[in-house]
Amino acid sequence: MPEPDRFRAAVRVWAAGGPDAATAADAARESAAGLRTVVLVEGVSDQRAVEALAERRHRDLATEGVCVVPLGGAMSVGRYLRLFGAQGLAVTVRGLCDEAEEGFFRRGLEQVGLGAGLTRSAMEVLGFEVCVTDLEDELIRALGSDGVERVIAEQGDLARLRVFQNQPAQRGRSVERQLRRFLGTMSGRKARYAGALVRALDPGAVPRPLDRLLAG
Repeated sequence: MPEPDRFRAAVRVWAAGGPDAATAADAARESAAGLRTVVLVEGVSDQRAVEALAERRHRDLATEGVCVVPLGGAMSVGRYLRLFGAQGLAVTVRGLCDEAEEGFFRRGLEQVGLGAGLTRSAMEVLGFEVCVTDLEDELIRALGSDGVERVIAEQGDLARLRVFQNQPAQRGRSVERQLRRFLGTMSGRKARYAGALVRALDPGAVPRPLDRLLAG
């Protein structure tokens, strides 16, 4: 069984290059025993959402040999694809990205020889899903503003939300835009809410990109 936390830490150093890359590569290989699939996501909040959905579906990703790896930014996706491809760990790679970062993922896939002029549909065939506009927007649309506010209330943040909504900069914005801004205004809040929002979804209302990512 892979060691997800150790694997993610080692891969981050390996992908960055530098004097510790070779040692990190060895550590990544050692901690990848039993690894079958890597799921690349842009950040920790995306990781939390994927893992929360897996938990809801009673799936143990580590036992299945699946590890969700946050890139820390879409620009590095090409480096990670090379690490996990035929010349690296040779595992199956899937991915999830925001609409604005689709080009980075497309170019990364093309650079490692997985196609040319890839359309979004072609990327989906390869196991790479694109969120519109991003995963937070997908979740807000799926739950609706009332559903998101219920989650915020359950997390004890409703009073903070009301104060935020009364700020001059927020007046005139739609509730959905206010919610999106609120979820990203404090360090750690976005990641915390990613899992909470996924857990609040009706089983049939999981956003398509997230649903497809775990269906493969």
